[in-house]
Amino acid sequence: MKLTRLIAVIVLLGIQNKGYSQFSKYIVRFKDKNNSPYFLNNPSQYLSAKAIQRRTTYNIAIDSTDLPVNPSYIQAVLNAGAVTLLNRSKWLNAITIQTTDANALTAINNLSFVKSTNAIALRRAPSSPVNKFDETITPLLKTEKVSGVAGDYYNYGSGAGQIQLTNGQFLHNIGLRGQAMTMSLLDGGFYGYLTNTAFDSARNNNQFLGTWDFVANELSVNEDNSHGMNSLSEICANWPGTLVGTAPKAKFWLFRTEDVASEQPIEEYNWASGAEYADSAGTDIISSSLGYNTFDNAAFDHTYADMTGNTTPCTIAADLAGKKGILVVNSAGNSGNDAWHYIIAPADGDSVLAVGATTTSGTIASFSSFGPSSDGRVKPNVCTAGAGIIVANTNSQPATANGTSFSCPNMAGLSACLWQGFPEFNNMKIIDAIQKSASKYAAPDNQYGYGIPNMKTAFGILLADYATSSASIANCQTTLNWTSKDLGMMRYEIERKLPGELNYTKIADINGQGSSLAAHNYQYTDALNNANAGTIYYRIKQVTDTAVATLTAVFIDSTSTTLSNTCLGSGVNNTDPNANKIIVYPNPVKKDLLISIETKNAISNLNIVIYDITGKQVYREAKSKTARKIIFNLSIPFLSTGEYLITVYDGKKKISTTKFIKQ
Repeated sequence: MKLTRLIAVIVLLGIQNKGYSQFSKYIVRFKDKNNSPYFLNNPSQYLSAKAIQRRTTYNIAIDSTDLPVNPSYIQAVLNAGAVTLLNRSKWLNAITIQTTDANALTAINNLSFVKSTNAIALRRAPSSPVNKFDETITPLLKTEKVSGVAGDYYNYGSGAGQIQLTNGQFLHNIGLRGQAMTMSLLDGGFYGYLTNTAFDSARNNNQFLGTWDFVANELSVNEDNSHGMNSLSEICANWPGTLVGTAPKAKFWLFRTEDVASEQPIEEYNWASGAEYADSAGTDIISSSLGYNTFDNAAFDHTYADMTGNTTPCTIAADLAGKKGILVVNSAGNSGNDAWHYIIAPADGDSVLAVGATTTSGTIASFSSFGPSSDGRVKPNVCTAGAGIIVANTNSQPATANGTSFSCPNMAGLSACLWQGFPEFNNMKIIDAIQKSASKYAAPDNQYGYGIPNMKTAFGILLADYATSSASIANCQTTLNWTSKDLGMMRYEIERKLPGELNYTKIADINGQGSSLAAHNYQYTDALNNANAGTIYYRIKQVTDTAVATLTAVFIDSTSTTLSNTCLGSGVNNTDPNANKIIVYPNPVKKDLLISIETKNAISNLNIVIYDITGKQVYREAKSKTARKIIFNLSIPFLSTGEYLITVYDGKKKISTTKFIKQ
């Protein structure tokens, strides 16, 4: 399997019961799951709690494809003769077996519940395997560390270009680094990952959840091919100044499904078994730098017509993984320069995010496979850096690499970080946001697909979909409420358009709150001066990046309300335009108290002080603010139940005082 193929999947050809002497491995498909000891209403028999929770969160029904293969059917096959069980596939309702016993195969085909038996691997693998991945990895001559960009959370060093191309550093800078996300990698081996210094942090933090070798049917994957280790480094390496992966805080399952010594259809079925294991274990994202189109026995080869998203075994499994709520990311293939030219399976799946490769400057790599799928869908879906990028080498040193095998994990890690910020949305919503953020979304082509994603833009797209707002009027005063996700380094700008006005005008700046991204509720009170009757429009702009050089904002929501009568200076806040006002809410409060402070002028030395009923100071915080209204969050869970006074000072000059009750 070339990476053009290790990006491959085989079509199930009907080589049925022919030429047994040539083959030693078979796929046995069953007709049903009748009389199974497993039940749909008891999924804990066969799914982890995390896998069940994913289905619950995204309203995914547990169905017959979740039920394991009937164990009595498996035993009957094994009893047919000299037969060894290799792997199971509940999604395909099949098992893979090894045998050279022709009588056993005849007996298996005579079993009433067996649908078919097909050869899927030659009896002997080639003695001199080719480079299945069609990719190059070159050791770096120099390995000195490189200083990072000021303001970034990580020092990416030499590997900066491969994450900055997609603005991936933005996600890391706002705290989205893969925490709480589980990823499964399907590959040809992860040589040396247990000792390679690129993964020191991941090992020390217990981020490796488990492994399985579906080729050798054993636990260890550390001694096999290094391709998976190279790919893994794109996600979880932590070499400050040299290479930092795209989701360095995620947790990982490592599965060997690819036999690098040969290219045979059984590897597609191994892929399916690996994806099922990933699902059952509660995986959020699969990163697969594998693919299939041609095999050692040409009789098994796929054609471009097979790239429909519904034909090859591994693509069928990949789409089922998507149906189960997993975000499947797969290499597009490295066939851009060869006769095949096109993407390979399972990249053709309609629920698969297929990733092509570019340089770190965004130029398409000539080897990156072309789309579309044979039924005309946009493929690859997106592209990112996969040519001339930095990976971990087997000697615990960095190397340069080329291949869609590396653009795939790059994108998979970024997808994990983005999804971490919006777990309310399902896998397909995350793919949709990534595609919409890409550089060619309006005019996709056959090599870039939708183009190079911008993760800051994708974040804004999801933010706008998440946010809500509402407005109501009473006594010439609008109360504007909204909910969004933010943290202290972000802010909001409130804009208003009164009846008769053609343009919006900014009326307030409100700071975000907290040190990590979280949902917050806000309220702003707008006193209406000299406003005519009619509809008043509001829109909320969230500034997600406040740095001058990279300033970015997105309109997260808009709302409107109707003013029945003209307000001529009668708004609550209009009686004295120079007055300073403070409002606290919620009141009573349990944990987080919001204080709205409105002043005519900016205050550089703003002091917020809380006193108990005896006059004792129990809380003090120094702030600064611009003119107009600003809202601050005060975390006060430590205060005892009771009544308190909160006073705001400009330096030592008292601005205003109000009461609140702590519950």
